[in-house]
Amino acid sequence: MEADFSQFTALDLRVGTILEAKFFDKAIKPAYQLKINFGEAGILQSSAQLTLRYTVEDLIGMQIIAVINFPVKRIAGFRSDCLVLGATDEHGDVVLLRPEQPVPDGWKIA
Repeated sequence: MEADFSQFTALDLRVGTILEAKFFDKAIKPAYQLKINFGEAGILQSSAQLTLRYTVEDLIGMQIIAVINFPVKRIAGFRSDCLVLGATDEHGDVVLLRPEQPVPDGWKIA
């Protein structure tokens, strides 16, 4: 399926720093609950299936890229405000997309 440029520009992709991470024991698949600072866009939460590659300690302080304008999703009672982006294989192993250098939280991806 092809997407046109207007669909891409409708996405609000931003850089954020993970402030908190904890194991999400109510999730069906192993996941973490994340609290992420997106600067002027605010602090948002996300549920992310990152447990194969990352520990809580790995995640805290890490800058990531996320879509911050999807509708809120409830996952096992947890409010997920954004979608953290990563490359994944068929086994669910995820490598997070991150800026090459530190940048201010909230920078837009263009």
